[in-house]
Amino acid sequence: MATFATSDQLLVIIDPVSRRADGESVRIAKDVLSAGAASTKVCVPEDPEEFARVLARRGSRRPVVIGDDRALTRAVALLHRQRALAECVLSVVPVGGSLSIAHALGVPTSPVAAARAVLDGVGRRLDLLVDDSDGVVLGALRIPALPTAGGAHSADPSARPWLQSLVRTLVPIRPSRPSRPVADPLPAGPARLRVEVDGTTLVDLDQPVEAVSVTPGASGTAEVVVRPSSVGAEAAPLQAYGRTVTVTGADFRYRADAAVAGPVRRRTWTVREGALGLMLPAAQ
Repeated sequence: MATFATSDQLLVIIDPVSRRADGESVRIAKDVLSAGAASTKVCVPEDPEEFARVLARRGSRRPVVIGDDRALTRAVALLHRQRALAECVLSVVPVGGSLSIAHALGVPTSPVAAARAVLDGVGRRLDLLVDDSDGVVLGALRIPALPTAGGAHSADPSARPWLQSLVRTLVPIRPSRPSRPVADPLPAGPARLRVEVDGTTLVDLDQPVEAVSVTPGASGTAEVVVRPSSVGAEAAPLQAYGRTVTVTGADFRYRADAAVAGPVRRRTWTVREGALGLMLPAAQ
């Protein structure tokens, strides 16, 4: 992962939901950042328009998001749509109910440790998945969705519906407990999907599959794992690596990160190597 220099002027954006959930952790993180940075501007946007406006007008200040995984993915999605990821290094202090994405990216989940990483860490370039609807995925993409630890707060986008317009991510084909009404439920059972990796078909529509996962890997490639449906003996998973993954099928839904999308009949994800600049502890 490449590293780069960062500014000592910070724009601290506090997610209001995370502040209500754990105001003490937010206060501690803000105090550490204010004490350690040359200049700190603190904002608490109350709606998506204000969040986008604050981020777009950051100037030379380095944005720091204090919030959970949803706040992190929201910021990355906005920077991507503003075509500003290449010139920006983002920082996050994880606070809230769902912190698994930040943790998987290497961000400390302790407010003090994360704030110290903002001040003393190193900016690193990480890969992203970008789809053909201009959505981004920081972590794993799965079809269908896997159950999410943390209940409705971590998985249910209806708690903050405006997130759906900011982050294109994943939803279950067969949710164990639907989080929102579905007008046309999809049939239960294995899905019939065509999965292509760099133009080569890994599995076709004649082979029902139980699950598909796509995860950004190393050196600008994604790891694709397909678990075929089986009767009797368990079928061995199929694995491939590539830069472009296309999934085609009849009205499938999918999940990535902390939000939902679909149904769609075709979607292509492409690895953008080093697209995200993120502050991480220097020891990593």
